[in-house]
Amino acid sequence: MKITSIEVIRLSLPFDSDRPTATEQETAWNAASPALKQMETLLVRIETSSGIHGWGEAFGHLANPVTLQALQQLVIPCFLGKPVPQSRAALEALMAEAEKALHGFGRGGPVRFGLSAIDIALWDLLGQQLAQPLWQLLGARRQQIGLYASLVSYNNQPEEVARQVMRAWQAGFRTLKLHETEYAAIAAARAALPPEATLMVDVNCPWTVEEASLRAAQLTELKLGWLEEPVWPPEDAHGLAAVRSAGTPIAAGENACGEWGFTELFDNAAIDVAQPSVAKVGGISALLRVIKRANTHQVKVVPHCFYYGAGLLATAHIVAALPDEVQLEVPFIRFASPLYPQLAFSPTLMLPDAPGLGFTPDEQVMKQHTVSHLQIDMEGTRHV
Repeated sequence: MKITSIEVIRLSLPFDSDRPTATEQETAWNAASPALKQMETLLVRIETSSGIHGWGEAFGHLANPVTLQALQQLVIPCFLGKPVPQSRAALEALMAEAEKALHGFGRGGPVRFGLSAIDIALWDLLGQQLAQPLWQLLGARRQQIGLYASLVSYNNQPEEVARQVMRAWQAGFRTLKLHETEYAAIAAARAALPPEATLMVDVNCPWTVEEASLRAAQLTELKLGWLEEPVWPPEDAHGLAAVRSAGTPIAAGENACGEWGFTELFDNAAIDVAQPSVAKVGGISALLRVIKRANTHQVKVVPHCFYYGAGLLATAHIVAALPDEVQLEVPFIRFASPLYPQLAFSPTLMLPDAPGLGFTPDEQVMKQHTVSHLQIDMEGTRHV
């Protein structure tokens, strides 16, 4: 069985987050930005000579045009015509071969995002060949996992932030994450929630080490589950370690440059929580290696997951194989047209019994919201 063609499907789904439309539009690269009313994803589908197919997802959001070009021009040609791996060892060997061939284009960024999508799709195919859902293939004993609500930004407006966290609490979520940066907004959320609620904050790399340390010290009284990515640049392991010493638990890793980007974080005791992103770090194979490294350093792993395609389901399967208290991050939004049933988020998610990922997108939703659709085979590229 060989890889005969690979499709790349760029989608843009409208969503509602119960916030007013931004008065000024911006070039918003942050998926939690108030300017966004649609969320993009980049799906990959590997077709095989036996007729089965596997799904993957590459990270990108509004950077998807660049990731798409990396897939089309660089990544996909490395896999066309290759045998479909029938074991984990064969899968990892095929990925290692491609990574080595493409190292001159950088070991992170869009090329790595594209490789991540291919790896996820190959794991989907592996699960189907072995007739096992991915959570079983990964050794998980639980099929149902908990979810935590990752809220979009509400512009640091304390009353609005308090209202939104209560909306999530009333929907049944007991663990919540903000995307706010000001103390007043974070404190308003903490005050609005019952004491048993767990509250985290993702600030998206805004501060110097000095300012982040002051902010982290101020936030200790709020007893946050973690403060996520407080410094710029995000890979400043020494800076993160300094901020961590202020007393608030620190989470990072979403923007690590591949799996090796975690080495500095672990070696410098920079973080309490590692956050590899399956659609960025190199797929399932790389994320599993990050988990192994984290375990040797006694660092908790809670994967990043602010997307909604095959990568979300892949992350869910991985979470099932982690300790029971680890929950899946899901964006606290309502899609106008959910791509598949599991996107109607509730506080728990039952993983599919189907072999592989169990990712079955709605064809009509795909057709309605496709921005571009390419099919690439040995004869070239065509627009579908």
